Amino acid sequence: MIQSMTACARESAAVDGGALTVELRSVNHRYLDCSIKLPDALRALEPVLRDRLGKAVARGKLDCLLRWQPTTEHHSALNIDREQLHKLLTAAAAVEAELTAARPLSALEVLSFPGVCGSPQQPEEELREAALSLFDAALASLADTRAREGVKLAAAVEERLATLGQAVADLRGRLPQMMQQQRDRVVSRIQELDLEADSARLEQELVYMAQKADVAEELDRLDAHVTEVERVLRKGGPSGRRLDFLMQELNREANTLSSKSFTSDTTQTAVDLKVLIEQMREQVQNIQ
Repeated sequence: MIQSMTACARESAAVDGGALTVELRSVNHRYLDCSIKLPDALRALEPVLRDRLGKAVARGKLDCLLRWQPTTEHHSALNIDREQLHKLLTAAAAVEAELTAARPLSALEVLSFPGVCGSPQQPEEELREAALSLFDAALASLADTRAREGVKLAAAVEERLATLGQAVADLRGRLPQMMQQQRDRVVSRIQELDLEADSARLEQELVYMAQKADVAEELDRLDAHVTEVERVLRKGGPSGRRLDFLMQELNREANTLSSKSFTSDTTQTAVDLKVLIEQMREQVQNIQ
């Protein structure tokens, strides 16, 4: 299935002690470029997240933001490590026994001693598992959005491709008549000027002119590129780069067709083709 590179996804979940939020945003890019922002408590997950992103997304610039917000009660609650407190008080008593003028420790001084008091911590393993589960849900949502957008992009390209193919077929059908009209105009002009023309030389010049104006080869290549674009769209998968290359080739043939133009019909067809190709190219830029 064709996938778009432009999508976003957001998932949130409440866990014991706080809330987790995962935001994923992707836009078109030549390669896969991942930017991941994590809270300190989940910093160790970055290699795992990069690996999962690389398996799910082939191309695009992707921003991942993971937030951990402890609840007010969880953040403001304080736990006292009684074992550490007893060690501190025992040490303070020993010092006071040696110093005759020692001042007793205040409660605030005791609480500020490292290790005595701290906020309750979410178990790291539990928090990481919750974060990974939420990330997977956001990644699945992102993939669904990219797939839905890809269907729309493919339909837009196919619509214009059908119009382009019909324009090529119409021009091919008119080509013999246009060539004959061009030949008749040259012969008529010579007759109007009442010139004595060497019939053999005139025939050679007419053949040369026909060869120079012949665009059958360009039309064949346009048909071949249209067929290849259709095949790539049907096959699906990461195909943006190949489609972009095919748009360049289609445009090259349209330019050659324009340079060989000898009637207003041919010129107008070449212009129409280039407009359609540019419209398709804009859509292809967003295909993975």
